[in-house]
Amino acid sequence: MRFRRLWFILLVFVAFLLPAAARGEEKPLWELGLGVAALRMPDYRGSDEYHYYVLPYPYVVYRGDFLRVERERISGRIFETDRVLLDVSLYGSVPVKSKDNPDRKGMSDLDPMFEVGPSLNITLLDGRQERYKLKLILPVRAAFSTDFSSVRHEGWVFHPRLSFEKADVIPGSGLNLGLSAGPLFADRGYHRYFYAIDPAFATAARPAYEARGGYSGSTFTVGFNKVIDPVILNAFASFDDLRGAAFEESPLVKTRSSWMCGFSVSWVFWKSSTKAP
Repeated sequence: MRFRRLWFILLVFVAFLLPAAARGEEKPLWELGLGVAALRMPDYRGSDEYHYYVLPYPYVVYRGDFLRVERERISGRIFETDRVLLDVSLYGSVPVKSKDNPDRKGMSDLDPMFEVGPSLNITLLDGRQERYKLKLILPVRAAFSTDFSSVRHEGWVFHPRLSFEKADVIPGSGLNLGLSAGPLFADRGYHRYFYAIDPAFATAARPAYEARGGYSGSTFTVGFNKVIDPVILNAFASFDDLRGAAFEESPLVKTRSSWMCGFSVSWVFWKSSTKAP
């Protein structure tokens, strides 16, 4: 179970590691390496309990015509033009032991969750000379929890956001910047998984609560990326604002704002001689 937990933590790392900033040069078709990452994150959005994670990971990049395994996502490219990309990507959240979280003590554990679905990515601005991109990203994902003996569908998530990428943000530094911001929306099932309190688990300090679907707060993420060949450095910080969220009044929401941050160091020791755009 410890090994499985680490892999879901790794999935969170993959989801937040900064994407490569807008560039035009060709790159190796595939790259292999090793890395280590550190992350500080709340048990769930709205929790005031934080945990730190440090773990090694394999660094794998593949830039195929359809399947792409990149620093920020694993995707299958369904349709692509110069301005529009329709792909399939993954996201995940780590499990939570209720005995380790005072607000959930006595309740069922939160199993690890993974999300999968299509994402429509529209390039709004493409400054090739200045090496920047502004994109509108429209992902819809189905969420599933698992105890590794069964898989349960928990609901749907919609996370529209604007993403800005700028290469060499300080001229000559090789430092790449990434920004993204947008609201989240989820259905009743998804919110219920994290924030509902059944009467059987209600206490004087934790009354029963039934979650509903709708607005799920907003996120803002900033990240930096720098390549010092053969080493790649990534760092990010993500801010969650839950004010006005459909589940804001849940007794399990202890804070209306929270931060998640992390960094990684990757060493690339093997590259393909074949190039890909």
